[in-house]
Amino acid sequence: MVTTIPTDAPQDRGSEQSIEQKAVAGLSQGALVRRRFFRHAGAMAALIVLILVILLAFTSVGTVIGGTGRLQASGDGSLSINGFRIPGWWPLDWWTSYPIVNAGQPTLTWFPFSLGEHPFGQDTLGKDVFAQVMRGTQQSLTVMFLVGTVSLILGVLFGALSGFFRGWVDSLIMRFTDVIIIIPIIVIGSIMGKLFGGNAVVFGIFLGVLSWTGLARLVRGDFLALREREFVDAARVAGASNGRIIFRHILPNAVGIIIVNTTLLMSAAVLTEAALSFLGFGITAPDVSLGQIISEYREAFRTRPWLFWWPGLFIVILALCINFIGDGLRDAFDPRQQAKVSSRKANRAIAAIPSSQAVMMVEGPTSSDDEPYMDEFGGGSLPEPGPAGDRRPGREDDQP
Repeated sequence: MVTTIPTDAPQDRGSEQSIEQKAVAGLSQGALVRRRFFRHAGAMAALIVLILVILLAFTSVGTVIGGTGRLQASGDGSLSINGFRIPGWWPLDWWTSYPIVNAGQPTLTWFPFSLGEHPFGQDTLGKDVFAQVMRGTQQSLTVMFLVGTVSLILGVLFGALSGFFRGWVDSLIMRFTDVIIIIPIIVIGSIMGKLFGGNAVVFGIFLGVLSWTGLARLVRGDFLALREREFVDAARVAGASNGRIIFRHILPNAVGIIIVNTTLLMSAAVLTEAALSFLGFGITAPDVSLGQIISEYREAFRTRPWLFWWPGLFIVILALCINFIGDGLRDAFDPRQQAKVSSRKANRAIAAIPSSQAVMMVEGPTSSDDEPYMDEFGGGSLPEPGPAGDRRPGREDDQP
């Protein structure tokens, strides 16, 4: 492999830069983060799958805005959900019992692809499992994003104030954080689920209120280190207020650890909601969640296993997607991550170096026997002649 590097370029022009440094020269920090994230194959695949799951869940059976989510009798005697429901493209709902089709087994076929009347099957009452799983996925997504949002706001706020001001402010916030840490989330989540009837919005907010402590400690540690840096002193000298220093100077430098840990909290929220709903303390009937579906049909595991396949599959998909996205963000914000430079970009960087300031370098040790570099115009510096008698066979100057 032949690589061209500058030799006699001035030091202030970056003559000692590597090919990797030249490939990212002129890019801002945000552009570098986006570039690393978009090149992370696992994170991009997980992001695409997550977007598809969100679109499928919220467009198929529609969504309910406001209300209690409980069933209520209409004027004609039929049941409906309390709240404003935006209908979706799937004609069936998750609370109505329909005639049993195909002995309740899934009607989904792959070759040729067809959803059928009940692609995920039916339970013994005739309820459509596809509609139930989509509604349960909506609930899990709602809880996941609410936990991430509430934890992000509280964790960043308390962690930033504690790490920046230190002193009695730090002591007060950290003691309050210790009190929140010792509260068992499972117990409080169970109580809130029973009190509010399993409303996903209330459930997600309360889980977020109890989940921000780890993020706050990480943000505090980052702020304690960053507040001693030179750019913070320069901002103080320039007359910047404390709020401007926190949110405009220090916080952007801690955004990497914040985003990564927020995604981990969101992934844990999916599993916590499913566990509480499985135990009957999370989202309860008549609404549904993925954990509740598994709990309701756990006695039929041997005879109708499809009742477990689909809710379990979507729980795994949501948790894995968030974890892979978090891994991609961690690598993207890590400045020590060096992406491999492709041969095409390496050749492009090589071609950008002036020929009068380049030599041909061969990997491994070099010797005086290397051919001298000559550019297309016949220019180039010749190597110093070796000692007398050091002649290589086959050269024109060796001919008599």
